[in-house]
Amino acid sequence: MNPDDVTGSLLRSVSRTFYLSIRILPPALREAMGVAYLLARTSDTIADSEGAPISVRLRRLEEFAKMLHAGASQQFIGYIQRDIQPVHPGERTLIAELPRVLVRFGAFRPWEWKETVELLSNIVRGQSNDLRAFPDPEKIAALPDAYTLEDYTYLVAGCVGEWWTRISYHHFPRYSRLSEQELMPLAASFGKALQLVNILRDMPADLRAGRCYLPADELQSAGADPTTLLDDPDSAQPVFDAWMEKARGFLDEGREYIRSIRPWRVRFACYVPWRLAKKTLDLMAAKPPLLSDEKVKVSRGMVYGTMLRGLIAAFSNAPLR
Repeated sequence: MNPDDVTGSLLRSVSRTFYLSIRILPPALREAMGVAYLLARTSDTIADSEGAPISVRLRRLEEFAKMLHAGASQQFIGYIQRDIQPVHPGERTLIAELPRVLVRFGAFRPWEWKETVELLSNIVRGQSNDLRAFPDPEKIAALPDAYTLEDYTYLVAGCVGEWWTRISYHHFPRYSRLSEQELMPLAASFGKALQLVNILRDMPADLRAGRCYLPADELQSAGADPTTLLDDPDSAQPVFDAWMEKARGFLDEGREYIRSIRPWRVRFACYVPWRLAKKTLDLMAAKPPLLSDEKVKVSRGMVYGTMLRGLIAAFSNAPLR
């Protein structure tokens, strides 16, 4: 693979929607955003590799985090490439190309590197906590409370919004009508919204893998049992609906984030995932995932329509009203 293709074809192979957003970003942001996404996707691939025992995945995540701080290690890269065998073709290529991605990361400017190491350390910590919370895929476990769920969404996504904002402000001092301090809470909520929507959408599949992200104390109060949710989904629907409303509230803060920022390319890149998440929530409201055998998924036409609306949102707040 051509080194210049790391944030091109490699990025496209693991996320076509995010690839489109990245490609339209200002050149000053494109490299940092693209490489950081690939590294985060690498740690996600390690964490989700069902072919490796959880204990092995935790060790590989720890080694991956060490490489972010200290630089590439042929030994650690070899362990990862040996033990992590993804089914997804793009993820297989990503693991194979990890040395190239780490080289690009090592070329970051010192301040950019420091910010991104902190970001990825948070993400790896969230993924490691997640693996420890669900040690047995044959037995459904639930997160204990709302704090644990929100902490997870912050570590793997909310802090991404904050990092994105700090990087953007560095390059564009007039990035937003709001001050950086005012914008940070909105940035964290925006990231948490996107992660929470994914969690709610994927809940049936996660339950089959032994993972219940709905808090155990809230389920207990509703008279629901995490271990029987697939057979008795109605009991958990009030808790599910409450977290749907939580996600809508976070998305409302994401809306205010986008409305406040100035660079049109960044507005477009933020609007696309925001609207797709909003549409996904609408689909889940019409057909709750726990009560349906069909996976909630936005149509290709909806994606294309979102891209077109994104061009308007890049210059106007009309699509955000």
